[in-house]
Amino acid sequence: MNNTDQIQLFQNLFAPKPGEKILFIIDTPHANVHDNQSWKERRELAQEWYVTFKKMGDKTGFSVDMLTFKATGMHNSPIPDSVIQKAKKANLVIAMTEFSASAPLKPVCSEKNSITRIASMPGVEKRMEETAFKADYAEVKRYAETIEKLLTKAVAAEIVFSTGDHLYMDLRNRKGHSDKCVCKKAGQSINFPSGESCIAPYEADKKEFNTFGKSKTSGVWPAKYGDELVKFVVDNNTIVEIIGNGDKAEEMRRFFAENPTRRNVAELGIGCNPHAVITGNVLEDEKVGLHIAYGKSTHLGGTVECDMHLDIVYAKGCPVEGTTLILINKDGSEIKLIQDAQLRYDLLN
Repeated sequence: MNNTDQIQLFQNLFAPKPGEKILFIIDTPHANVHDNQSWKERRELAQEWYVTFKKMGDKTGFSVDMLTFKATGMHNSPIPDSVIQKAKKANLVIAMTEFSASAPLKPVCSEKNSITRIASMPGVEKRMEETAFKADYAEVKRYAETIEKLLTKAVAAEIVFSTGDHLYMDLRNRKGHSDKCVCKKAGQSINFPSGESCIAPYEADKKEFNTFGKSKTSGVWPAKYGDELVKFVVDNNTIVEIIGNGDKAEEMRRFFAENPTRRNVAELGIGCNPHAVITGNVLEDEKVGLHIAYGKSTHLGGTVECDMHLDIVYAKGCPVEGTTLILINKDGSEIKLIQDAQLRYDLLN
């Protein structure tokens, strides 16, 4: 993508205005969190974008700054309060990080009289300028809004994985959310490249339990780490057991034991960016199709606070695929939204 194309992209996405303050947020490696080539290239990309924004700002009359902080080492963990406070004073925050800061940054936009809009881009790679960045975002937004309505209407989802495992997700008392795909107004928070809708499953906290009872989210949720297949046994929207004898299974047992809230089934997400491709990078992979997360859900309309939130993607071409996903409505009607591990775009037009 040349400089002219970059400027056009930034205008279409962010529409920076005279007098605004633009802030780039970058996390950096340190003694406990080691660097990697992709991360180095991301910092170079952030510097490239920063320079382009500076040139735009000189012409248009907005200011551009960059803030770095030590990486948390875990997706959606709390970030330093000094970063949050500076974000609150900016009109546009662009977070090009190694570890996702989407969840801790989102409340900045939700505050009363917030002046801030945020684009979170954890794991972004320059090659995405030739794939997911090139989508027609008016079309993607339409797809996302349609899926949002379908998720809000549904009371449950039934998922079958390529491993033969089944997971039932309880969607009662929840609303769907969708990407806005552009970040032009105060209060907006997007994940870019964009293209998804999501919903937090019903978690049966103390207030909800009296009305809706136990969560019906249950089944077996598989995940592949390299050559090792690990299976999470789910009951009451909680990972209650891990099936597997390998090193990764043991690592996950320790990880969940450190903080029980990590066991929460936090998100059902559906990617809908036709230009996104599967490469192993979650930021883009999740825009292709089905993904499920554990950990924190409050930023998605759920009730569970946690020190992290992590997505696992099950789109066509992933190590484990979600071969079918059926939404079940209150009247018993069903919609097969995913078939052969692919989103049925024919239902969204």
